[in-house]
Amino acid sequence: MGIQLSGATNLETEIRLARPPKAVRASDFVSRLQVMQTILGAEHFAVLRVAGHGLPSARKLTLSLHNWASNVEGNARILIEAYGATMLAHLEASMLPLVWEGAGDNQLVETGAEPFTKRLAARLLPWSGLAFPVRLGTHGNGYVVFTGAFISASSDLVVDMHMKSCQVLIDMLAVDEKKLAPSEALSEREIACLQMAGDGCISEAIAEKMGLSVHTVNAYLGTATTKLDAVNRIQAIAKAIRLGYIT
Repeated sequence: MGIQLSGATNLETEIRLARPPKAVRASDFVSRLQVMQTILGAEHFAVLRVAGHGLPSARKLTLSLHNWASNVEGNARILIEAYGATMLAHLEASMLPLVWEGAGDNQLVETGAEPFTKRLAARLLPWSGLAFPVRLGTHGNGYVVFTGAFISASSDLVVDMHMKSCQVLIDMLAVDEKKLAPSEALSEREIACLQMAGDGCISEAIAEKMGLSVHTVNAYLGTATTKLDAVNRIQAIAKAIRLGYIT
């Protein structure tokens, strides 16, 4: 069971959620993003996540992580004021990465992937940028943004960086949900039952494989659903994947 993301290649790519590390710090995400930043030739990164639900007017982009050394609030404000509405609308309609060139001299973005990116014409910011949209469902949507005077990436690199951006936000969402997860952890048998249910097995098949009664299997699935604060078995499986209990 996985999450389907329509990538820049126009092919559906399945991202299977790996079990996240037991302890993930902000510095771990910073390190990963700095490596990506270096590969792209960018100078800074910023992670923007969508806050709010319902009508588009109720949603907004907020700064979640960055490596701006100074003027953090100013940089976030001008980025969101310049392209925030465009980014939110684009996220609803497309998964193509967005690129823009900054105002002033020597501002350039070369992707070598024009069919697989959308270029914003207006030069509204002092720096150029490349923004990778990530759509994970109700929660976790946003952009991983790289900025600098000169950013260069081939089409293959754009696709690779887009996939890595998706994984960063997947892992950030998993960490967020672990913080909100019930203190009572799932037992090994609850995890095993959820894993097989996620693989498409019905209770009878799970019972046969585990040498248990169908009633006991359903009891394990029921307690796991309660512990995960899910409304049904399907939601419990989805949440267990996001939290790293199963794959």
